[in-house]
Amino acid sequence: MDIILAAVAIALIFVHLVSIALTAFRVRLDEAPAVPRTSRPPVSLVIPLRGIENFTALTIPSAFRLDWPDYEILFCVADASDPVIPQVKSSIALFPHIRARILIGDDRISANPKLNNCVKGWRAASHEWVILADSNVLVPQHYISTLMAAWRSDSGLVCSPPRGSRPEDIWSELECTFLNTFQCRYQYAAETLGQGFAQGKTMLWNKPLLDSLGGIEALGAEIAEDAAATKLVRASGLKVHLVPSPFEQPLGKRSFEDIWSRQTRWARLRRVTFPHFFAPEILVGAFPALCLALASGFLADVDATTLLAVAIAVPSIMYLPELALAKAKGWHVSWASLPAMIMRDALLPIIWAKSWMGSSVSWRGNMMTVGTQESTLG
Repeated sequence: MDIILAAVAIALIFVHLVSIALTAFRVRLDEAPAVPRTSRPPVSLVIPLRGIENFTALTIPSAFRLDWPDYEILFCVADASDPVIPQVKSSIALFPHIRARILIGDDRISANPKLNNCVKGWRAASHEWVILADSNVLVPQHYISTLMAAWRSDSGLVCSPPRGSRPEDIWSELECTFLNTFQCRYQYAAETLGQGFAQGKTMLWNKPLLDSLGGIEALGAEIAEDAAATKLVRASGLKVHLVPSPFEQPLGKRSFEDIWSRQTRWARLRRVTFPHFFAPEILVGAFPALCLALASGFLADVDATTLLAVAIAVPSIMYLPELALAKAKGWHVSWASLPAMIMRDALLPIIWAKSWMGSSVSWRGNMMTVGTQESTLG
């Protein structure tokens, strides 16, 4: 039994290191790609908003400074009294040379409030290329260039996971470790192996293509629009591709409740939409490998010094390459990163277990029941 436990621990460490190596190979430093001037079609940028976030004053104006020759911005707001509307109007007034407008209303096509908010923007889009972009993404000037350059002959969708940045407390440091060297890492590793998953933060669509597959309404087939997008694209024989480097999501201050709510919500959605990929998540992170290695040592009756060496070696083998990956790719790293990684890995099995309890998730005041496609406003 001790040999079996040791073998499983080694296998988990191996998978962890391979995911880091694949991500290191796939991700490049954030830089503007070379896009021929003849390959720059007009683009519609659809941005759903709800409320004011930590960096709204920074993220909204960034959408007006893109280096693309012809694009429009469609800001989508469900409620006419939303406090974010004056900020959007201020940005529109500051950049009169950019075609931008605010669309207000709520089309209840699904249980997903974000998707419902995007529908009017999709329908109003003037161009064949449409980007659905979350309002808390800080888009670089080469945002559209990067997305368009990542589109390939077999692409059905191009996405970018969020890269957490600008944390201001230990909880936002924790969120950085979830977003960057955990979720980003596994998304890029999977895409490198030909199993790309959509990410709803940024999605570049060819409008005629999606319309031929059922239109934006087809993304309501799952409680999460990115899960529906992944399944839709794969079913059409195409692939989900990622940009070479993830786009920035500035975080600011967070609370533990923010992190817990977000991670349990995402875990529950993954459990419902991709159960065969979600089930093994109980084995990710340093703690399962460490526990198995120590259990193997106990069963083999090794001495305390050897057990201590194992307790030091396993986390070192896993965390040091993870920190090196973040540093090499220009992702956020600080003195708090290692403690935050340890905290993250301690939470992972608890989050995994929590995802199996109940079926409700909350997103910005909207209560959704996963698995039944029902939603009520909270």
